[in-house]
Amino acid sequence: MTLADYAWLAFAAYGVHVMEEYQLDWRTWARAVIRLPVEWGDFLAANAAALVLGLAQAELAERAPLAPLSFAALMLINATFFHVAPVIWTRGRFSPGLITALILFYPIGIGVFLSAAAAGELTVARGLAAFGIAALLMASPIAFLHLRQMAYFRQAP
Repeated sequence: MTLADYAWLAFAAYGVHVMEEYQLDWRTWARAVIRLPVEWGDFLAANAAALVLGLAQAELAERAPLAPLSFAALMLINATFFHVAPVIWTRGRFSPGLITALILFYPIGIGVFLSAAAAGELTVARGLAAFGIAALLMASPIAFLHLRQMAYFRQAP
């Protein structure tokens, strides 16, 4: 499969992942386990943004390989730090999103990197940039959740 093929699969996988998280109540889990002050609106906004990024990276895959590499890195970071690691830290408490993280995010995310490498598009610098971009993207909704609790950012009348 080409990098573009994997990029489209990554986009589709993210949609299925969002559905799993929503149906299995990720919000309640996130508030209880990782102590995120998240509401359903936050969940929907963050995941809408992720899906827009997913669509953009699939469209750009042939011309800008850093885009699908960054999205794949985002998937791998999400799977590892928001699903697999919390299950380990909590000694087995299920994390909504774990199923798709394991059966979709890891294989497709790794497939993106292998496909980019086979096409000669993966360099150490590009791989590091992809994970740096992904880490910033993953951290941004969490940072905004915490910023809005600060007095300066409250929009009270």
